[in-house]
Amino acid sequence: MATAAAAVAIALLPTAPANAAPVVQFTRAYYNSPGTDTRTNSSLNAEYLTLKNTTTSTISLSRWTVRDKANHVYTFATNVTLRPGATLWLHTGRGTNTASHRYWNSGNYIWNNTGDTAYLRNASGTQIDTCTWGRGSGSIAC
Repeated sequence: MATAAAAVAIALLPTAPANAAPVVQFTRAYYNSPGTDTRTNSSLNAEYLTLKNTTTSTISLSRWTVRDKANHVYTFATNVTLRPGATLWLHTGRGTNTASHRYWNSGNYIWNNTGDTAYLRNASGTQIDTCTWGRGSGSIAC
């Protein structure tokens, strides 16, 4: 009897929705910069991802990572935060980091034009979100 009562009690506990939106999510991937791939800094920076804080709280991105299928990894610095509802652009090339624009500082393209996946993980390595695409127009809503 006690076992049956415990099973009913566990079944009645509230659970989080299986498909709850992540607290920070990819919103767009620009995986093929316009024009010829020349590896100029402006061309590299036209390749980027956008991430959005979907909560009403500021989220610390300290030591969070973005990576691709080939395991190119960008790690956010310890002082990076994302305000409620704010969007952050992660560019492939070089630039001066700001609150809304971060730079991978890569001299090569990260995202494959023929298809790739972006993975967002928190500081403990838990996957928070992904964005996957195949060959297409050069950008995709995630």
